[in-house]
Amino acid sequence: MIMDEQKLYEAVAEIRPIAEEGYQRAKARLDSLTKPLGSLGRLEELAQKLSAILKKEKPVLKNKAVFILAADHGVTQEGVSAYPSEVTPQMVINFLNGGAAINVLAAHAGARVVVADFGVAFDFPEMVGLVNCKIRKGTDNFSRTQAMNRIEAVQSIVKGMELVQAEYAKGLDLIGTGDMGIGNTASSSAIAAVYTGKSPAEVTGQGTGIAPDVLAKKVMVIERALSLHKPDPLDPIGTLAQIGGLEIGGIAGVILGGARLGVPVFLDGFISGAGALLAQALCPESVSYMVSSHRSAEPGHDAMLKKLELSPLLDLKMRLGEGTGAALGFTLADAACKIINEMATFAQAKVSGKRRLEGVPS
Repeated sequence: MIMDEQKLYEAVAEIRPIAEEGYQRAKARLDSLTKPLGSLGRLEELAQKLSAILKKEKPVLKNKAVFILAADHGVTQEGVSAYPSEVTPQMVINFLNGGAAINVLAAHAGARVVVADFGVAFDFPEMVGLVNCKIRKGTDNFSRTQAMNRIEAVQSIVKGMELVQAEYAKGLDLIGTGDMGIGNTASSSAIAAVYTGKSPAEVTGQGTGIAPDVLAKKVMVIERALSLHKPDPLDPIGTLAQIGGLEIGGIAGVILGGARLGVPVFLDGFISGAGALLAQALCPESVSYMVSSHRSAEPGHDAMLKKLELSPLLDLKMRLGEGTGAALGFTLADAACKIINEMATFAQAKVSGKRRLEGVPS
């Protein structure tokens, strides 16, 4: 186990750039298939990326997992959410019973669901399928004091990395990030403001569906928190400790753990975006292993994606979380891999390739 911050940075330093030859090999294969060059657009880009990360000319996605990390947030004391904190453990149990949207969409994508308690303010009995990563029972109210201490912030990232390592031993070709935590859009909005340079008003949305007056209060709470803590974007662990969430730190760890092991990471929406910004700050190279599954309806998500320089595969106006967007992204990953794996080449199909016309640039 990584025991301290220094060892965490040493582990993160093991993340390596993706070899360019992997992209070129996949592109050569795609260009040889019976279609005009680049005519399958983003599917071809995705196929190239998966092939390069997995170091396989014909990647096969047998083992997919969506990681749902759950934790509570002390900032809910400020009345910034439409739902009470009791919903967090209730939804965790719903995940374990297979009754949530992510269960349906993960099954559709052929993915397993990994549910982990990183900081739910509830004592779960021993339950089949629930991974105990609990650091503490929720964060403190970050608009009044730090959300957690620095050691706890490090622990949340480390436990995310360890969670991925444990699943990797069972077989892991694709990772999806997911979350559950009432109040976590407030923390994510605060992190978004720090890393995108946007104001809280520009990156804060309705979350679970709050009324306009509650949204105004939510923005004010975040402004107060940023004024109180003055987070330094060059210190992602300090920023996480001041204004973050235990599951958000865990998501950063899942991303970093996937990148370290050479596994593509499909980001869900806004909360996953906050974890991704922290992962980027800890290790810029980790972004090359990320795929943005969709653009969330949360207003701050677009700014997050621009900071990460990622283009979303889908835009379905979703804002549920849980990893639902990541599961849908998996279905596009399957399609991309089937294209590169199963289409015939021009030579195999005995189809004439593109002609080069005299006097016309190729």
